[in-house]
Amino acid sequence: MDFIIFTVAMAALVYGADFVIKESQRIALHFNISHYVIGATLVAFGTSMPEMAASMMASYGGKSEMAIANVVGSNIFNITLILGVVFLISKNMNPKRDIFVKDSAWIIVPVVIFMLMIQDSVISRADGILFLLIMVSYILFLFTGPKDDFEDAIDEDLSKEKFNWLKTILFLGIGFVLTIGGANFVVESGTDIARLFGVSEWIIGLFLIALGTSLPELVVSLVAVKNGNAEMGIGNIIGSNVANFSMVLGASSIINPLTINLITAQFDIYVMVGSSIALLFIVANKLYNKTGAIFLLTILSLFLLNSF
Repeated sequence: MDFIIFTVAMAALVYGADFVIKESQRIALHFNISHYVIGATLVAFGTSMPEMAASMMASYGGKSEMAIANVVGSNIFNITLILGVVFLISKNMNPKRDIFVKDSAWIIVPVVIFMLMIQDSVISRADGILFLLIMVSYILFLFTGPKDDFEDAIDEDLSKEKFNWLKTILFLGIGFVLTIGGANFVVESGTDIARLFGVSEWIIGLFLIALGTSLPELVVSLVAVKNGNAEMGIGNIIGSNVANFSMVLGASSIINPLTINLITAQFDIYVMVGSSIALLFIVANKLYNKTGAIFLLTILSLFLLNSF
């Protein structure tokens, strides 16, 4: 039964992602907003909802390690797996936005703040409020800073259509429901199987739930690349990682302060920090190609080999 649920949920993810990308394009075209900003906000927050739901439920149930492991694992998979695959399959990817100049701080600063917060092995409610303020700052930064030139490739058929708010909101909502609902069913069926084998909460959060809740980002980013919107894919990952720290950990720690065993989590946290530094190196040198892909996928391979 779990295999049937998994197959149906994956189909929902694919179709939902297509709805999200199409309607996000409509909004970008209507308001003359770059695909990067749409990807880093609307799409990123939407695809981060599974992480938020999973971590908040874990926090409510007193499973702190699962809540934190979900965020740590999701950020690792977002960078190494998703961007690795995006860079591998995209052709002639050349974002017009200078991501290193404009966005490098948002790649590394949330990681540094997270590292400082966990030194006492607790993410308190006060820390959670600070995380939520970071989210507000990020949104203000994207929408009040200098605008990108709106020269992203967009579906020509969309540009000919008259913008309809009701239709856009309806299909965007359907897309998010399918994407997030599909991810949740993937997580639930996978977690049930894992528990039968007595796997720890940290491992369940780090791999099964983190990978499952990262599926919307993966599918949305792949669909974006397929539609010629690689910038939306990159924006989605950077925005999702910011949202994971600020929105997901922020809300989860306000429900219940989160405790973490730094000895158990040490290796995985180091991989997360290393992945963020690797992404910083890639955007600084504009390695949006197979070289960058191999770099990220190698980190993922080493992470998986050392974990298992």
